[in-house]
Amino acid sequence: MIRELVLKSRSYRRFYGEVDIKHEILKDLVELARLSPSAMNLQPLRYILSYESEKNALIFPHLGWAGYLTDWPGPSEGERPSAYIIILADTEISRSVGCDHGIAAQSILLGATERGLGGCMIGSIRREELRSALGIPERYEILIVLALGKPKDKVVIDTVGVGEDIKYWRDSEGVHHVPKRSLADLIID
Repeated sequence: MIRELVLKSRSYRRFYGEVDIKHEILKDLVELARLSPSAMNLQPLRYILSYESEKNALIFPHLGWAGYLTDWPGPSEGERPSAYIIILADTEISRSVGCDHGIAAQSILLGATERGLGGCMIGSIRREELRSALGIPERYEILIVLALGKPKDKVVIDTVGVGEDIKYWRDSEGVHHVPKRSLADLIID
């Protein structure tokens, strides 16, 4: 079962904009993050939930969407995320979160996938502009933004060999191709 969730959990960047995500669903997804492991059990992560169009519109312009798709500025109106979860570090608890936010983000995205939703972890953030737009206090470091919605993208995995290009791309029909190195190329015996 986990294998199927991992295979379905891709980095979706286009969504059915008319499909809303309710506050309660976002809270349920953060609950998965809350129950996930945390280094030294410090639990320094905090979350901003956005599911209303006005707040979503404040977040969207401060995100970079697909570095390898240089001619694509991001999803157009009607294909933008229905919700966001911004993962923050409370620096009054700890100055370092290790990999806690990666674990939390993956737990959230797997939970979203289980619900028929999808998302994208976005690390390309104009952090100070986003901080200003949302009035995020200085004590919180913006770590990552999760864009969530009902996926519109079709994403396929292509296996590539040693030395082959790993940059994702879209074909003429809009199918998003994600090259993955083979298992044999990853394991060092």
